[in-house]
Amino acid sequence: MISERMLTAVVKGIAKRQLDLKPTDERFMPPAEDGRTYMLYLHVPFCQVLCPYCSFNRYPFREEVAKPYFASLRKEMLMLEQLGYDFESIYVGGGTPTIMIDELCETLDVARQHFNIREVAVETNPNHLTKPYLEKMKGRVQRLSVGVQSFDDGLLKQMDRYRKYGSGAEILERIGEAAPCFDSLNVDMIFNFPSQTEDILFADLEKVATCGAHQTTFSPLYASNGTIEKMAARLGAMDYRRERRFYEIVDDVLAGGSQPLFHRSTLWTFTRNERRNAAGSTPTHPERIEEYQTNYVDYPAIGSGSITHLGNALYVNTFSISEYNEAIAEGRMSIMGKSVMSATSLMRYRFLLDLYKLRLDKRAFERDFGTTIDQGLPIEMAFMRANRAFECDDDRQLTLTPRGRYLVVVMYRQFLSAMNNLREQARNALSGEERRILFEDERTDE
Repeated sequence: MISERMLTAVVKGIAKRQLDLKPTDERFMPPAEDGRTYMLYLHVPFCQVLCPYCSFNRYPFREEVAKPYFASLRKEMLMLEQLGYDFESIYVGGGTPTIMIDELCETLDVARQHFNIREVAVETNPNHLTKPYLEKMKGRVQRLSVGVQSFDDGLLKQMDRYRKYGSGAEILERIGEAAPCFDSLNVDMIFNFPSQTEDILFADLEKVATCGAHQTTFSPLYASNGTIEKMAARLGAMDYRRERRFYEIVDDVLAGGSQPLFHRSTLWTFTRNERRNAAGSTPTHPERIEEYQTNYVDYPAIGSGSITHLGNALYVNTFSISEYNEAIAEGRMSIMGKSVMSATSLMRYRFLLDLYKLRLDKRAFERDFGTTIDQGLPIEMAFMRANRAFECDDDRQLTLTPRGRYLVVVMYRQFLSAMNNLREQARNALSGEERRILFEDERTDE
């Protein structure tokens, strides 16, 4: 536990220094690199319920606000075409992207008219796994990720999700009905809720195994400076002392034993083994992960509150819906801040992301950064070796031991918390009615 606590503190301190948002007067993100194909992230911030642990830009749903927002989103997307971008993949996150399904479908149709889209991934909530929504998404959306968090009714009520999204039993039934409509359906779960017991976690894992989902993501609960008090008031105080035990339960139940139902795609994404071919080792189609950062390092992101990663910089769009619409109407993007990462920061990010994906290619690292990983990150490598984190550490690659997997879980959890704090810096710039709505945590019965 000492090394995990020390690691949490160290990563938190490093991220705070290196993910610092600075004002910028840039009106557009950088143009595309010649001959390169990208993924596009679209952010839809509207939700029926504002979950206390969520730090993404999200607003209570109002149709009169959401409809013009989707129109602005389509205009911003075409600005990227003028900057030379082409996209093979789209990821729509939120919020609840399916909250206005017709607007979402129109946006995806426009994207396919202007870009060479091969695959669309969309997030949704369980109440939208119904026939009207599924019929419109079928053929337009290849990969659907459903925010379940837990099948336990007590936890769903604590999160204020039971009333809006249904009971655990209802959600389980909807997932089974929806899964055949998509190439992949992912169930997005969370572990280490303050009131979650091991029995509740085991029950959630059993339901994931039987629900028919192709993939599941079990992420640890993490917070930002702006959500930790609300989360504690609603769910209870965070307790990281149980996190390792809970992670080991998830990992062992899903991917352990001689005949596991799932295999690890990342440290906390698991893909069902029946998706593999008769040879038993090769996926029947290229394996994709419902976390867009793991599939693409660089990506433009559009919409209010979105964060673009291009080269050594993060560009953050305004969290104000009204300012976002005004910027798009004026023919410019709504970039309100920028964070520039040092060469060391980029190496750390690559180190973390590759190990999160279970393997770091040392030769590719040296090719991309002009230095070996031992020369570039000597402290990080010494720490991991001292803690017996590497199963393979030769001249070609790094892979992880079970202990190493959990240490990287800690690092990745803390990195995502730092990204949430970057969002909080942008959210704190809000004023007036928009600030009141978000900071008073207004809900809607729409």
